[in-house]
Amino acid sequence: MISELANRPVLLFFVSFAVLWLAARLAAAYARRRAKDEDVHKDFDIVLGGTLTLLGLIIGFNMLSAVTRYDQRKNYEEEEANAIGTEYLRADFLPAAERAKVRELMKAYTDKRVLYYTTDPELRNDATAAAARLQGEMWSAIVPPANAQPTPVMALVVSGMNDVVNTQGYAQAAFWNRIPDGAWALMMAVAICSNVLIGYNVRDRRGGRELLLILPLVASLSFVLIADVDSPRRGFIHVNPQNLEALAESFRMPSPK
Repeated sequence: MISELANRPVLLFFVSFAVLWLAARLAAAYARRRAKDEDVHKDFDIVLGGTLTLLGLIIGFNMLSAVTRYDQRKNYEEEEANAIGTEYLRADFLPAAERAKVRELMKAYTDKRVLYYTTDPELRNDATAAAARLQGEMWSAIVPPANAQPTPVMALVVSGMNDVVNTQGYAQAAFWNRIPDGAWALMMAVAICSNVLIGYNVRDRRGGRELLLILPLVASLSFVLIADVDSPRRGFIHVNPQNLEALAESFRMPSPK
């Protein structure tokens, strides 16, 4: 449930805002029925301050975690483009027939890797399957000349192809690496407790209803930003495959004579 909401930042905003606002309103309604106790109120302020501080720390920690994961996805996209570009150049060490075949396969492979970053699930799934097939074909193309000429230069070609395969796996793992449900549950639980305390605290203040909107709104916007940065496919913030696109474009340019 929580992971599904985290994949839909806009829906997360409305759900979290409604839950937090309702918690604050119910607490305020309950508090109005109870008599005030000044001694208890002094202790209450300490609890409220500590809970709000904890909420701020948890939100900040999860925001940092989401940004770190986003940067990781960007870095792996750059590394993958560099690995493909390097191996494309190392293909010069292959015999003419294998060189042409490997380069054509790498051009097609780069186009499929660009499509992997699209938000269209059908295109992404097809591109992933095609990239896996092309990996096998590229590897099969370099094995015969590598076996025929087991030289240090040919070892560079094999190592480069291995980097191409590995960086694709790293990029895939980075897309799977998300903020765990437990962290979302803890953040939501502390936010609910904070709003309950806020609702209890504003029971006798004028304009209390308007005041009850502030923390739910701020917390919900924070949740949306965290979910948007952490979600690779949904929302408004995505990793654009700029390096892979530039590489694919360079492959389409005519070779200098």
